[in-house]
Amino acid sequence: MKKVRKAVIPAAGLGTRFLPITKSVPKEMLPIVDKPTIQYIIEEIVASGIEEILIINGRNKDSIINHFDKVPELEALLKAGGKTAALEQVEAITNMAKIFSVRQKEAKGLGHAVLCAKEFVGDEPFAVVLGDDIVYNDENPALMQMVDVYNAYGASVIGVQQVAPDQVDKYGIVSGEAVGDRVFQVNDLVEKPAIGTAPSTLAILGRYIITPGIFEVLEHTGKGAGGEIQLTDGLKTLATMEKMFAYDFAGKRYDVGDKLGFLQATVEYGLRDGKLGKDFKRYLETLLNDK
Repeated sequence: MKKVRKAVIPAAGLGTRFLPITKSVPKEMLPIVDKPTIQYIIEEIVASGIEEILIINGRNKDSIINHFDKVPELEALLKAGGKTAALEQVEAITNMAKIFSVRQKEAKGLGHAVLCAKEFVGDEPFAVVLGDDIVYNDENPALMQMVDVYNAYGASVIGVQQVAPDQVDKYGIVSGEAVGDRVFQVNDLVEKPAIGTAPSTLAILGRYIITPGIFEVLEHTGKGAGGEIQLTDGLKTLATMEKMFAYDFAGKRYDVGDKLGFLQATVEYGLRDGKLGKDFKRYLETLLNDK
């Protein structure tokens, strides 16, 4: 069984939920405290033992790749000014992982974005991590948990968490039977079912380990919801061809593609910050007391 060495981050979306700022700034570059959201994603991937990362990019999103590139002028300036800590931060971002990019020339859906990674992935299992979902787990990253499940079962793994019954119409939903601790064998997947019709409350939440068989499936997958090639539809077909599992990963998930979720992540990561946290907490307490 081959090791999971590669990850794909689809990042070609237009970020319309965050207009007008995303007219000029990619949503993946919106900062949570002092780091862009995509850096949190890549840090999780690296902490999970992944060696190579492909970002599926779109037009006007060069700043994403630039963030992880080397900037000799900045490094020289920081070094000359004796700003050692800042220099180490900048160098760490550059050396974080082997990061590549390919452009998704047309917005044809998540399934099409994953298909753009076919040449990069080859015949290996790979991770797909969506930039809209940040998961906080300081001890055991969500993706690492899923890699462990893949190593145990040798099949595709979909990251899920339980959602409220009145929220199922916002997610892809998994139908499956429990086969281990937080592990379910997938029987079916349903994209955004109507409330009251969902087979479960296990919602797909932006983390996948997928076998390379998905590429042939996606090449023959027609347009689904929204007139796009849906990854969920491809996974639904793949599940009829080979075993597939869902894993209810442990961690606090933030939907940073949603304004409220983004603000929640900003506040909570700010409170966790070693230098900022105590002062920020006092500020929030004062603010709330004044109300």
